[in-house]
Amino acid sequence: MSIAFVFPGQGAQTIGMGKALADAYPTARAVFDEVDDALGEKLSSLIWDGEIDTLTLTENAQPALMATSMAALRSLEAEGIGLDRVSYVAGHSLGEYSALAAAGTFSIADAARLLRIRGRAMQQAVPVGEGAMAAILGLDVDEAADVAARAAQGEICQIANENDPAQNVVSGTREAVERAVALAKEAGAKRALMLPVSAPFHCALMEPAAAEMAQALDKVTLNAPKVPLVANVLAASVNDTTLIRSLLVDQVTGRVRWKSSVEWMAGQGVTEFWEIGAGKALSGMIRRIAKDSTQRNVGTPEDVTSVVASL
Repeated sequence: MSIAFVFPGQGAQTIGMGKALADAYPTARAVFDEVDDALGEKLSSLIWDGEIDTLTLTENAQPALMATSMAALRSLEAEGIGLDRVSYVAGHSLGEYSALAAAGTFSIADAARLLRIRGRAMQQAVPVGEGAMAAILGLDVDEAADVAARAAQGEICQIANENDPAQNVVSGTREAVERAVALAKEAGAKRALMLPVSAPFHCALMEPAAAEMAQALDKVTLNAPKVPLVANVLAASVNDTTLIRSLLVDQVTGRVRWKSSVEWMAGQGVTEFWEIGAGKALSGMIRRIAKDSTQRNVGTPEDVTSVVASL
């Protein structure tokens, strides 16, 4: 049995996430305390007792989801399940920072500060309303890329997320993405719908955010990961910190190659994927990509008890 720990991205946030872990495990509570201290505010209060609209703001959701993932990981470690059991770590978009924190490349505090910068920079890169994203269901990535290319018409429209065999997300200027929705339906997509997001993530419009992240990452010490990272833009493992720093910058404007990443890990013999943190979205994608694999979720004390009992 070969295990990969995978970490969710934006959209998985819910009010109350991680609270039961913090109540059950002092090491989990310490994660939220560390994030609060790093940001100079009680993000934990927002996560547990705040308003979902405020939590969903990119600058809040990104460090909050990382904190919840790390709290789940610390809870597993408290039960004797650590990285020594894991072959790879990977994360979806912001989840890549959670994966790197898990692997010891970043401290939790540095990851929180970087994600706060990343969230703000991505939000501010494009004026609200000028960019958009859309999900295309029922076309493979090549078909969706062709739709995006035809929709661009001199504007930006490109694949942002390659999620699973029949789910891709396009990102770019609003007009181009709206054209992509219409073209996708003509091309035989089962569904093509605009997404309720505040910015066009993972496309060339994010260049200002990429430049800001390059500066922020230059100021942070990176340690070699204890477990290889399967990087979003490479869909292959990486250990070198100079390359990791560069890939994190590329990731802001580049494609999240989730399907290819899962296929790569399965090709390396990974048979179990443990989704560490909030939600179950990645497990659903993985089930459709690596059909012979097992998925486990670790987001509550009950989940921790269940996976411990299964080993």
